[in-house]
Amino acid sequence: MTATAKEAGRGERPSARERLLAAANELFYREGVQSVGIDRVIEHAGVAKASLYNCFGSKEGLVQAYLESRHERNSARILRVMPRYGTARERLLGIFDAQDESFHDPEFNGCAFVAASAEAPHGGAVEQASDAYRGWLRGLFTSLAAEAGAPDPETLGRQLHLLYDGSTLSARMDRDRTAAAAARAAAAALLDAVLPPERADAAPGRAPATPGPVAARRA
Repeated sequence: MTATAKEAGRGERPSARERLLAAANELFYREGVQSVGIDRVIEHAGVAKASLYNCFGSKEGLVQAYLESRHERNSARILRVMPRYGTARERLLGIFDAQDESFHDPEFNGCAFVAASAEAPHGGAVEQASDAYRGWLRGLFTSLAAEAGAPDPETLGRQLHLLYDGSTLSARMDRDRTAAAAARAAAAALLDAVLPPERADAAPGRAPATPGPVAARRA
């Protein structure tokens, strides 16, 4: 349940910022950042036009906040499954299980960062937000690879990240909701080839220390 939904359940009215961000999440993710103008977001949110500029400064600021919220949502989904697994190897594969859950969400429409970046100039807020998310995900793969005893964690992390990216693209472009399962199987084969046997002293149920999700930018 989102923070806005929780507040509604308590009878609290969401703030203008929260309503704008919720509207941006719905419209930008479904239709694209460039296809949706700020007037539609404002109308959908039911706020005054001045509220957008007071809260985010510009459409670019709203897009950045939207992507940061997707970062929080995606990272929270991945970290939520980590306690299910007892070893670093299992947690590496668990990332693909979390991805599989997202593919079966009725609202799944591909990667928000890929879609936004395809339309954005280099060096802007969209690229910065996308880089932050991708750096977090690559860092998670790499830190778990190191914990699992990979001889070259950075290379293994990059390889697993490529499988993750390919799975996302296939799920969207091929409408293949089983893509994460196929990527997981490929990842398992890769881990079997490069990792040493799992250590007997691995702490079952212990989630790794990972970078926390990005905090929502306060405008």
